[in-house]
Amino acid sequence: MATAPPDRDGSAAVDTLDRREGPYGEVVLRRRGEHYEIIANGCFLMDTADGRSERLLVQAALDELGPATGGPAVLIGGLGVGFSLAYAAAEPRWARIAVVEREGAVIDWHRTGPLGAISAGALADPRVEVLHTDLLEYLHGEAGTDRYDALCLDIDNGPDWTVTDSNTGLYGPAGLAAIQRRLRPGGVLAVWSAQPSTAFEDALRTAGFTGVVTHEIPVARGVPDVVHLARRAA
Repeated sequence: MATAPPDRDGSAAVDTLDRREGPYGEVVLRRRGEHYEIIANGCFLMDTADGRSERLLVQAALDELGPATGGPAVLIGGLGVGFSLAYAAAEPRWARIAVVEREGAVIDWHRTGPLGAISAGALADPRVEVLHTDLLEYLHGEAGTDRYDALCLDIDNGPDWTVTDSNTGLYGPAGLAAIQRRLRPGGVLAVWSAQPSTAFEDALRTAGFTGVVTHEIPVARGVPDVVHLARRAA
């Protein structure tokens, strides 16, 4: 474990808890004071300092589905620090909760590492299934019975700021078509982003999604985070 001195502005020291090389590059788990951070290929992904936007990602999808949907199933794209999964598992209305995570290191940090403080209860929930695979590969795979009422995606910093180049395909025509195949008619797509994307809104409408809206989530500094919402036509 490597330890960095406190930042010059007086903020907490940064400890590198784990660093792994995987098929998609390097992933790092760091601790900054009381909080944990995930870094992928040198790009900051998320930390445990807040979590409001990750929770709203799931809540916005459930609100959009409304009370008429009985026992809905949700697919969460990206385990991350576990806020979205833990929030979904705390909601009894979800009948099934699947989370796709391509990084084995991230799964380990939850199952046997410090991030289990956030996700342990959710991982023990019989409704929860962790799928260790790439989201794009899963979406383009044989759908079978794996269809969902909601897809909540938080694998990048947004449609315009992807973590890996291959992820750009998720937000284009082929990716959105694959998402529609995984959604049941009337199902909801919710996509977290570090900034609004009018280009992505246009892509959703072009792909045939309806009810395209963008919700802003205020943050301490900088532009608000957002959640893009859209529905597969019924």
